Amino acid sequence: MNAGALFSSSETPVAASSAAMFLAARPRAGVAGLMLFALFAFAVAPTSVFADASDPFSVRTLAAQSQLGSLDSGAATPCSFAAEEPTPLSLAAVVDRALCQNPQTRAAWANARIQAAQVGAARSAYLPGVSATASLSRNRVEAGVLGASAYNEGNAGLSAAYLLYDFGARDATLETALQTLAAANFTQDATVQKLFLSAIQAYYQLFAARAAVDSSLQSERAALESLKAATARYAAGTGTPADKLQAQTAFSQAVLNRIQAEGNAKSAEGVLANAMGMDANQHLDYAPPRLAPPDSRFEQDLERLILAARERRPDLAAAEAQLKAAQANVRTVKAQGMPSISLTTNLNYANPDNAELSRTSAIGVSVSIPIFTGFNATYRVRVAEAQVASQAAQRDAVKLQVALDVWQAYYNLATGMQALRSSADLLESAGASERVALGRYKAGAGTIIDLLTAQSALASARLQNIQAAYNLQVFKAALAQAIGQVDLGALRAPAADP
Repeated sequence: MNAGALFSSSETPVAASSAAMFLAARPRAGVAGLMLFALFAFAVAPTSVFADASDPFSVRTLAAQSQLGSLDSGAATPCSFAAEEPTPLSLAAVVDRALCQNPQTRAAWANARIQAAQVGAARSAYLPGVSATASLSRNRVEAGVLGASAYNEGNAGLSAAYLLYDFGARDATLETALQTLAAANFTQDATVQKLFLSAIQAYYQLFAARAAVDSSLQSERAALESLKAATARYAAGTGTPADKLQAQTAFSQAVLNRIQAEGNAKSAEGVLANAMGMDANQHLDYAPPRLAPPDSRFEQDLERLILAARERRPDLAAAEAQLKAAQANVRTVKAQGMPSISLTTNLNYANPDNAELSRTSAIGVSVSIPIFTGFNATYRVRVAEAQVASQAAQRDAVKLQVALDVWQAYYNLATGMQALRSSADLLESAGASERVALGRYKAGAGTIIDLLTAQSALASARLQNIQAAYNLQVFKAALAQAIGQVDLGALRAPAADP
C-alpha cells in the first residue's frame, strides 16, 4: 500500500524544438529538480571523491591479504620466482612456493574478495537510487473523416528514491555481509595453515623416501656380501647349496626393496611439486633439512593448549563468524516483512511535435506495507532460524574437532619423540648383531639363517629410525597447526630451520 505524493506540480512552458534545448535555456528547475540534483550528486559522490572508482566504498581492503602479499594480477609480489637463481630450495622456500602457487590459496583469497564485494553491495542500500529514462516515438492518429495525422514525440525523465526507514533491514544485511567476510578471511587463514603443514609433510616425506633408498642400498650391499660369503663357503666345501640359494634369495629381495624405495622417492618428489602448485614432473633441487634432536619443551598442560587453540584456530573463528552472519540474517528477514518509508522524486519532460513542451515534477514520501505475502515471510523466517541452529551445530563440531586435533597432535609428538629414541637404540643393537653374525658366518661358526635374520633386522631398524626422525619434524609442525601457531616468519629465520 503506497501513500501518494505530498507535493506535485505541472507546467507547460513555451514550446521548444527538443527537451534538451529547453533544459539548456530554462534557468529555473523547481523544487523537484533541485531535489533530484541533490540526490544524484549524493549518489555519484563516492565515485568522484574516491580515487578508485571501481571500489568507491574501499571494501577491497577489507579482504585479508594473501600470506605473501597481494595476488592481484600484475602486482609485484614475493611470488615471482622466475628471476631467482636455481639454488637448492630450503624448507622455507618450499613453503613460500606452496602458499604462492597452490590454487587453494588463490581460491580462498578470491572468496574473500567476493565477500568484500558483497559488503559494498550491502552498503549501497544506504545511498539513494537515481535512474534516467528517455524515449523517442513516431505516433499516428486516425481522425475519421478528417484523415490521419502523424507526429514525433520525445520524452525524458529523471527519478530518485531514498529509503528513509526499514526497521533495521539494511543494518542487518550489512552485518550479515561483514560477518560472512570475516568468515571468508578466517577461512583463508585456515587454508594457508593447512597448505603450510602439507608442504612441510611433503618436504620431509621426500627426504625420508630418499633416506629409505640409501638404506635399501646398504641392505643390498650387505646381502651381496652375504651371497659372496655363501658362494665362497660352498666353493670351499664348507657350505651347502641351500645356504647359497637362501643368500641369493635375500639378495634378490634386497634389490626389489631398493627398486620399490626408488619408486617411492620419485612419487614423493611429485607430491612435493604438486603441493607447491607445480606439475608433478617438474624437477627441483631441495636442500636437505637439519634434523633437530628431540626435546621436551613442547610439554605443556594439555588443557591449556586446547584453550589456546580455541582462541587462535582460524577455522573455529570462521565458524563463529558464520553463526553471527546467520543470526543477522534472521533480523534481515524479519525486517523485510515490516513497512518501509522512502523519499521519492521525479522530473519528466515531454516534447511532442503537435503540442507544447511540458514538464511534470513530484516529490513525496512513499510508505510500503506488506499485508499478505502468502505466508512467504513466515517460512523465510523459519528457514533463517533453522540456519542459525545449523551454523551453531557446525560451530560446536569445529570446536570439538579442535580439541581432538590438539589431543592427537600432542600425543603423536610425544610418541614420536619416544619412537626416535627407541629406534636409535634399536639401530645400534641391530648393527652390532649384524656385524657379529657376519663374522661368525665367515668364520664357519654361524649359519646363513642367523646372518640373514640379523641383516633383515638391521634393515628394518634403519628404516624405522629414518621414518621416526622425519615423522618427529612433521609432528612438531602438526601440533603448531593444531594450536593455530603456524609461523612462516620463524620458519624463514635460519635459526628456526629444523
